[in-house]
This record gives sequence, structure tokens and C-alpha cells, in this order.
Amino acid sequence: MAHIVILGAGIGGVAAAIEIRDELSKKHHQVTVISDIPNFQFTPSNPWLAVNWRKPEELKVPLAPVFKKKGIGFTDLGAKRVHPQENRVELSNGESVSYDYLVIATGPRLAFQEIPGLGPHGGHTQSICTLQHAEIASKAWEDFCKDPGPIVIGAAPAVSCFGPAYEFAMIVSTDLRRRGIRHKVPMTFVTSEPYIGHLGLGGVGDTKGMLESAFRDRDIKWLVNAKTTSIEAGLIKCDELNEDGSLKKSHELPFKYAMMMPAFTGIDALMGVEGLVNPRGFVIIDKNQRNPTFKNIFGVGVCVAIPPAEPTPVATGMPKTGYMIESMVTATAHNIAAVIAGKEPKEEGTWNAVCLADFGDKGVAFVAQPQIPPRNVNWSSQGRWVHWAKVAYEKYFLRKVRLGQSEPVYERYIMKLIGIERLRRVL
Repeated sequence: MAHIVILGAGIGGVAAAIEIRDELSKKHHQVTVISDIPNFQFTPSNPWLAVNWRKPEELKVPLAPVFKKKGIGFTDLGAKRVHPQENRVELSNGESVSYDYLVIATGPRLAFQEIPGLGPHGGHTQSICTLQHAEIASKAWEDFCKDPGPIVIGAAPAVSCFGPAYEFAMIVSTDLRRRGIRHKVPMTFVTSEPYIGHLGLGGVGDTKGMLESAFRDRDIKWLVNAKTTSIEAGLIKCDELNEDGSLKKSHELPFKYAMMMPAFTGIDALMGVEGLVNPRGFVIIDKNQRNPTFKNIFGVGVCVAIPPAEPTPVATGMPKTGYMIESMVTATAHNIAAVIAGKEPKEEGTWNAVCLADFGDKGVAFVAQPQIPPRNVNWSSQGRWVHWAKVAYEKYFLRKVRLGQSEPVYERYIMKLIGIERLRRVL
């Protein structure tokens, strides 16, 4: 009997647990999930929660009943340390869970400490990276709307997840218009990207033109190649760099409300484990999602190490979108089953980027195949349909989690609900 442990219970972890459970015999193999929270939380909806378009309970699914029904073990004690030489995960209470195979799907640690004053805990900016942070942001948002002023939204150096920052800027603008106070709020988007719409991907289709046009339509100014250096109460300090990395201009941007995406690292339980992670704590994997040093460990999702798409004046990372994560999960499930059966793993994730970016009323969708250029497909589109598609996706995904179903959610969703022939051919 093999014991497969999944570390993390986000989009990648929950999908991995369900797919691996469905792939392997319940009679002969055990699956256990380790998380530090009792609920699945639908992170893509956090920008809506931060402006009170959603309530926290709408975005949570208690995991214990779902996993019990599927025959999956579960603990929400959280991991203190991974000990790969001993094939065990040390829990926060000092106990340990031994494994034959480990799937790391933890997501990232939020590196607020890399910029003084960044973040909601002891800092001066809001965050939408977790449901708890979005709840804090939503309370601050209501206070701000009673006494509005300048807003700064954007992404710090080394950020790999730019989409939520764009979404939040657009959603904030939409919400302010609905409240009738948009004219009282100057908005600036500050990003480490070399141009608007780069997204850590070198752009996809005409994302540069589309997003610049969307900012102009919404009267949002922008600053690119921006290296945020420190944040004080009501003031963001950043250096704007030239293409060669030299200083172009230093800026001090006043704000009454700010949300800046932080850089990511690996979680504390993984940091410094030689052979397992890189210096930033991201899990090293091969083309089959397997760690080359510890061959019974696999990595999926945001926690894996992927090099940047290209050099940029200010450091930017490579995003991992929902479709890419699900393809990693499916490859991992099949590969673990193959290894248990005495075969070599051969499945590879597609590593394509498929994304829906909501603007609160409209939105932008893009497909990059493969994610890193040059590409076979380099497509983007925009319209009101993107907003409604993302709303439907939220309901679709949460329903699948509640039912404990393991079909490739993003792929089926795109096929069934969007119905664009171009995407049909891509997927």
C-alpha cells in the first residue's frame, strides 16, 4: 500500500487530491491532505470580495466533509517542516505524517517583508492574495469611500502574479463609478513590468494595447519599470528605471488607499531544503513534475520553480494560471500511478496560459500556447462576455469542489461556457 500526501489545499492541492484518489485504488492506497486552513478558498474572487461584491462565506468550501466522502484523509494543522530524507512532513503540533509520495501544492509565501511598509499586517497597503486579506481590504474600502482620495494599485518587484492587480484596478474603478464618486479619486497603476500588459509573459496577443486602452478609458495613469523601494503611511516611494536598468526618475506617490501585489517565495516549511527547492524556496521539478533529487516528491502550481519569460529592467516572475495548474495536476496524478505500477513517468503538463481577467463590467481573455514565447497561439480578446464568463466560472468551480469531482475544471468550463471556436481548437 502506498501513502500519497498532498501538501496544500488550494486550487492545485484539492484538484490533486481528488484526481489522485480517483486514479488509485481506495483498497490498496491511502491519500492524505495537509493544509493550514479548514476550508478551500476561491482566490480568483478576492478582488470582488475586497469591494464587497462577495461575502467571505460565498467563497469557502469546508474540506473535511468533501474529503471524507472521497475517502481522503485530512488535517488542517499545517506543516512546520518537510523532511524529504525521512519521507515525512512535520506538523505544527510536533506530530509527523509519513509518506511514500509527496505532492507539494502549497502555493506561495507572501514576501511583504522585502519592501518596508508593504502589506496589511504592520504595513500601509492592502492585499487581495488571501481571503483573509481581502476581508481586511473590504473594511478599509468602505472607510475610504466615505472620505475618498488618491488610489495606488500595482505590483512590486519580482511579482509573478500581475492579473489580480489589473483586475482590482478595473474593479475599483467600476465600483467607484457605481457609487458616483469616481471623479473624486485619482488612480495610478504602478508595476514592475516593462510595459502595461506584459503580465510576466512578454505580453499575449494585444494585451498591451487592450490594457493601455482600458486604463485610458477609466482615467487610470500608469508607471512601468517601477521598483517600489518603501511605503510610508499615505506615500509610496519607487524608482522608475530605464531599459538598461539605470535610474530614470524617483517618484513619491501619495495615496489614501493602496493595494500592491507582493513578490512570492516558497513557504517556510520548504525554505533551505537542499535539492528540493531553489534559493527562493520554489520546488524544483522536471518535465514530469518530479523533483530530480527526491524522486518521490512532485510539485504543482504556484510553488514550483519556473524561470522568467525574459530579462526585464525590474525583476518579474512567471505566472501560473489555473489551466496550467490543472494540467500539472493531471500529469502528476498519472505519473504517480505509473511509478506505483513500476513504470517510468511520462506525462507532461501542457504549460499553456489560459486566463480570464475581469474588469467588473467587461474584461480581457488570453491564450498563450506555450506560455513562454515563441508561441503557436498568441491570442487575446475583450468584451462584456469575459465578466459574465468569470462569474459563471466561480460558480462552476465551487460546485465541482463541493461535489468532489475531478474533471479538468478550467478546460471543461472554457469549452462549455465560452464556446469560442478558437479556444476549442487550442484546448
